[in-house]
Amino acid sequence: MSRTHDALDANPDAAGAVTRAQGFAACGFTAGIKESGLPDLALLVSDRPAAAAAVYTQNQTTAAPVHISRAHTANGALRAAVVNSGNANCATGAQGLADAREMTQLAATLLDCQADDVFVNSTGIIGHYLPMDLLRAAIPQLQPQSDGGADFARSIMTTDTFVKESVTSFEVDGVTYTIGGCAKGAGMIHPDMATMLAFFTTDASVSAPDLDAAFRFAIDRSINMVTVDGDTSTNDSAVILANGAAGGDPLAGEGLTAFQHALVTVATPLAQMIARDGEGATKRISMTVSGAQSWEDARDVARTVVVSPLLKAALSKYDPNWGRILMAAGRAGVDYDLDRVQVWIADLCVFDGTATDVSEAVASEKTQGEEVFLRMDLGQGDAEATAWGCDLTEEYVRFNADYVT
Repeated sequence: MSRTHDALDANPDAAGAVTRAQGFAACGFTAGIKESGLPDLALLVSDRPAAAAAVYTQNQTTAAPVHISRAHTANGALRAAVVNSGNANCATGAQGLADAREMTQLAATLLDCQADDVFVNSTGIIGHYLPMDLLRAAIPQLQPQSDGGADFARSIMTTDTFVKESVTSFEVDGVTYTIGGCAKGAGMIHPDMATMLAFFTTDASVSAPDLDAAFRFAIDRSINMVTVDGDTSTNDSAVILANGAAGGDPLAGEGLTAFQHALVTVATPLAQMIARDGEGATKRISMTVSGAQSWEDARDVARTVVVSPLLKAALSKYDPNWGRILMAAGRAGVDYDLDRVQVWIADLCVFDGTATDVSEAVASEKTQGEEVFLRMDLGQGDAEATAWGCDLTEEYVRFNADYVT
């Protein structure tokens, strides 16, 4: 089972993003978990203790490694992250918990740190025990390198067709800081905290409470705004490590605001890449809701519209059925006056309190590229939010019908 993709959004300038910040090393490895023989084990490590923050799935069917990592990130500090792909270690009971703990201990032994300094996660098929004999043999062989970020990003992939990486730098008081991130995800994608797996590193010094607040803000406005199919994963996790290796005082005030902005700048392309790489997708859908009374209202409408299977199916066949935008927006739980609403497909206003005179053929032309831009103005206020999704095609059904085999 494989997919091909043109990797529209893959950014070669961001290669090795999670090791671009000072003091980080990483690697990827083929442990033999995947029958394909592709890399399936990854390790990310800071050369010193790092402040840490993480967000996790709210799905009640929660994978074993998520339980372990929640406990390990509770004190706001980490040294490393160990991840396997090809097996989710979910619905595996007490054995799954023991296996996740053992993964952290194996990594801790390699790195000469404590097991609770290690974040752990898994991604892949649900309901299969981890092949611990393979992991016991492989983890001690891992050799993280300062230029190993790209190998790490590649090794966490499952049904992804391209590596998803993003990086930026910013300056505060004469000190330049770097933030890098990578993510994996193409299916079972609908944000309920984060979505899929995402890893971020920075050489800035940020206190654990400030890091947690900035991270949640950034995730809410980026990764939490992407959807592929409306299904939240059992393993959803996003984590950031801030090791202070660049020097300078702990960020505060305007410096902390600059850090938060930079973090959104890194996380947003990752969300967009996931939407474009959606299983079976031929195009990304960008849905902006403006004129809302609050950012939360704009977010709720944008997310509800972009996940609508009726709209996604219509756009896969270049059908500019804006009625489906209005239909989906109406069930978002946000009050608005339909007479004040406007809807655009690209630069065409197709609804302005009532239907406009834009022809269906002209509007259809605006849906035929690799990205469809939609906008809805609620006519109530100044708040705005954007969500990203993809079209729904026959290939999505075929791919997921064969997923286990």
